[in-house]
Amino acid sequence: MSRPVAGVRNRTIIITLPGSPKGAKENLLSILKQLPHACKQAAGEDSRAAHAGGVKALEKEAGMDDRPPSTYHRHQHAHAHSHSHHGHGGHTVPKAHTSPDDRPMTNDPEQGPTRRYRESPYPMKSVDEALELISENTPRPKTARIPVDGDLVGHVLAEDVEADEPVPAFRASIVDGYAIIVGKDLPSSKGTFPVVSVSHATPGNIPPLEEGQVARITTGAPLPPNATSVVMVEDTVIRAVTEGGKEENEVEILTDRIKEGENVREVGSDVKAGEIILRKGEEITAIGGELGLLASVGKKEVLVYQRQVVGVLSTGDEIVQHDRPGSLRVGEVRDTNRPTVMAAVRGWGFEVVDLGIAKDKQTSLEQSLRDAMRKVDVIITTGGVSMGELDLLKPTIERSLGGTIHFGRVSMKPGKPTTFATVPFKTNTGNLETRLIFSLPGNPASAIVTSHLFVLPSLQQACGVRPVGLPRVVVTLDKEVPLDPKRPEYHRVIVTAGRDGVLHAASTGGQRSSRVGSLKSANALLCLPAKEGRMGKGERVEALLMGRLLGF
Repeated sequence: MSRPVAGVRNRTIIITLPGSPKGAKENLLSILKQLPHACKQAAGEDSRAAHAGGVKALEKEAGMDDRPPSTYHRHQHAHAHSHSHHGHGGHTVPKAHTSPDDRPMTNDPEQGPTRRYRESPYPMKSVDEALELISENTPRPKTARIPVDGDLVGHVLAEDVEADEPVPAFRASIVDGYAIIVGKDLPSSKGTFPVVSVSHATPGNIPPLEEGQVARITTGAPLPPNATSVVMVEDTVIRAVTEGGKEENEVEILTDRIKEGENVREVGSDVKAGEIILRKGEEITAIGGELGLLASVGKKEVLVYQRQVVGVLSTGDEIVQHDRPGSLRVGEVRDTNRPTVMAAVRGWGFEVVDLGIAKDKQTSLEQSLRDAMRKVDVIITTGGVSMGELDLLKPTIERSLGGTIHFGRVSMKPGKPTTFATVPFKTNTGNLETRLIFSLPGNPASAIVTSHLFVLPSLQQACGVRPVGLPRVVVTLDKEVPLDPKRPEYHRVIVTAGRDGVLHAASTGGQRSSRVGSLKSANALLCLPAKEGRMGKGERVEALLMGRLLGF
């Protein structure tokens, strides 16, 4: 066994075996006969009485005394030879390129508070480094065909889309007026003509038009066969009506300057059959243009990148449902993070699942995360990522779920303890997939800021959106703002477009990470550098837009 681990927990014997069938069989056979004795001891058998006859007696009882003395040595020799063979043959022996001292490892919660780290074992990452790690570990987009309807909004096309039919599919009038026949060798269009038919924008057969006749026509209606042009109603007057006065009998056309094809939309003049109308990577927006274009050519479904399902979990013994009746007991905190983060995720256009509140018990947290991985693709947790003895998320992800923590600290304010991890997960169908876990700080401002900075780009990347992340703009400060000398800060502000054509930024007030009020009305984050002093009124600085830009 290259990594032997065995032990006893309570009255349970735990033995790990290698992953290869050959290695598992060899190791299991080597201990199989001793297991009954071990199980008796673990169950509480008196050790002194059990060993009274000595080791030889125990071996005889286990049926090990009849084993030839050389068997054990032959096994060892064969096992060693096998490793030597792999080392020189077609397989390379796995070898770690780092030492255990180089790898950060979480606290072991079972060791108690006196054995926990006094400082984080995770190296501090810059925001850009953290974003790069997230991008590298975000799964590639998956595709699916979905119907062309309102639910398509927010999806990104996974292939070019061609028009199956032209638009318009028939020669159509672009004005209200009269269809006529004009041409170089034909008489002038000016004069009085009989109105022989009517073409409305409704399906149906229209009789052909003959030279010297006109047909009343409405906008969007098909031209009668043989018609070449449409004269606007403004260029005509009625000269005769039918008996009863309800229909036109004759109209006079007042101009002879009507050209062939005037006021006519030809077949395919908007979209030709076979033309690419939308490109791979384009997003179907709520503005409606893309959806309308697909509908105009009769598309029933399109291939898009699937959008991930996101679960949001709050953690902590102190957290209670935000709408729980009654007053809070000392130490209780209403859950503001879960509804706030869920609202943000929905606002980005993703399906979100409420995962509830997990208590500060490793077994409870582990079970909550395992259950969540069967429901969602991405898990967002808040709380439990700092240095306290009950901050169990990192050790649970790493030790219980076998996950990899890619970073556990980020040089930023707010949001320093932000953690990003991936966990291998086998689906009900046996497919091995990866689940992403974003463990965000418990303070409300930190949770929302880090959601927008780190979670959003990953979700966008996984569903094909480009570019990812919040749009970046340059704003002018309405008032001076203090700077942090050690960490870059993401200062919550309200950005408005002024009459002077400049984007102005006004602070939402105190920026303490626990102050949820700093998020009220905020639509942007100022990107402040780590620096001594202040940025003055009127200075220009970059900002990340989180919400709708306000006008004057």
